[in-house]
Amino acid sequence: MDFNRTNAKDWLLKLMLIDRRGAHILSAVAGSVLLTCACATNPVTGNREIVLMSEAQELSLGRDGDAQIRNDMGVYEDQSLQAYVEEVGFELAASSHRPELPWSFTIVDSPAINAFALPGGYIYLTRGIMAYLGDAAELAGVLGHEIGHVTARHAVQAYTRATGATLGMVAGSIFMPPMRASPYGAPGLGDAAGTGLGLLLLRFGRDDETQADRLGAEYAVASGWDPHGVGDMLSTLARIAETNDRRGIPNWLATHPEPEDRVTNVASTVDELLATTSQAGLRVERSGYLNRIDGLLYGDNPDQGIVRGNAFLHPVLRFALEFPEGWEVQNSEAVVVARQPGSENHMILELLEKPQGRGLQQIAENSMDGAGYRLRQGSMTEINGLDAFVGTYGQQVRDLGTVVARVAHIREGRSIYVFGGFAPVGEYSSVERDVYESIRSFRRLGRDEADKIKPNRIAIYTSRDGDTWQKIAQSGGTEIVSASTLAIMNGYAVNHQPVAGDQVKIVVPG
Repeated sequence: MDFNRTNAKDWLLKLMLIDRRGAHILSAVAGSVLLTCACATNPVTGNREIVLMSEAQELSLGRDGDAQIRNDMGVYEDQSLQAYVEEVGFELAASSHRPELPWSFTIVDSPAINAFALPGGYIYLTRGIMAYLGDAAELAGVLGHEIGHVTARHAVQAYTRATGATLGMVAGSIFMPPMRASPYGAPGLGDAAGTGLGLLLLRFGRDDETQADRLGAEYAVASGWDPHGVGDMLSTLARIAETNDRRGIPNWLATHPEPEDRVTNVASTVDELLATTSQAGLRVERSGYLNRIDGLLYGDNPDQGIVRGNAFLHPVLRFALEFPEGWEVQNSEAVVVARQPGSENHMILELLEKPQGRGLQQIAENSMDGAGYRLRQGSMTEINGLDAFVGTYGQQVRDLGTVVARVAHIREGRSIYVFGGFAPVGEYSSVERDVYESIRSFRRLGRDEADKIKPNRIAIYTSRDGDTWQKIAQSGGTEIVSASTLAIMNGYAVNHQPVAGDQVKIVVPG
């Protein structure tokens, strides 16, 4: 959570942008363009189609969205790796149907497993997905897929299908999670469903994704890369979908073809391409890719706060807290959310922007009132030496009935943090104690303790006889990631053990 970067307006709105499985939701800046109906030729298919956006407008939206993405998500600070991704990306773009676009390829500083594109040629990979790619051919496959979304003008077609409203920016993604309505509501969002915010979250359909898979394979071959990389990455996604280790895993399945189906479909395309192309010169570059991601930051960036088990620590702002044991914790650019699995019980942490009120109690009441919650009871208190107002609030929410919230507004220096739990009234009593203990866990971090918090990183290890994923995962005395995650990260099925002599990615403490 980067409290310095986020410009979000309220924390309940941001809860709407957190997928319940912990997927990081990627969105871009909303904009508007003149709706001018025109007929244009699709660069990929050659078919004439009605569109509501000119190429100039497409490029303008891409430029504006790129600035917002870079500001909101941050660029991963590894110039060598960035240059490598650009090199591969530009090769693919030059072989695409729209080589003249001002292409841009960027690794953004997010642990989520994702890749996405903005109109006009702006392509993004998260550093999270870089850890799951097995070689440069897979990198080319993912980049080629995203290039395909742009060359086929899928975003423009999505805008046109939506019709008749102020247009927002769409972030096209092979893993784009569905927009999830907050169980607790957010004032004003109901009116936005058909306007900029609603169109902001348009997703590509199944046919678009299948076409982008095919284009990714075609561009890979045309650039000298092994097209099997597309299917290999989709196989990895399929394995992720089968595991119970959901933290950081995108929920793309609701709106995209099943990964297994996509593997089958793209395999046919690959066979067709290789039937007319010599495989002798096609590149894979596994060792070269692994060497480049050796040292890659894995998981949360401590500069934005870091999750360790059920604890959240922010070494820069120097505070820490603990969420209830067993809850799924997701740290995003704007908010930290924990969810009790299988329920609508949540806890939320956020820095309150522009507090309104003279005292902490008035600030708390105004903050909650603006989100539609009414104070039932509350009092001033201290939490580990920090002034706080802790209140119980309620609100009627459609489909859930009465929702009860226990929320603390905590003053730390000049900052006020909002930290609380939310649950339907029938569930609240079962989590009340957990919420209370979590709120009381908020504390300052000592400088020495903060300085010791380092990020986890990817390291390259040569497997030996007798190695298992479980043994490797526990080799440092602490299991940072599960054995199944290590297997999937290295392109293995979870029931297959590493082959002796193989170079594999492991996760080590910083």
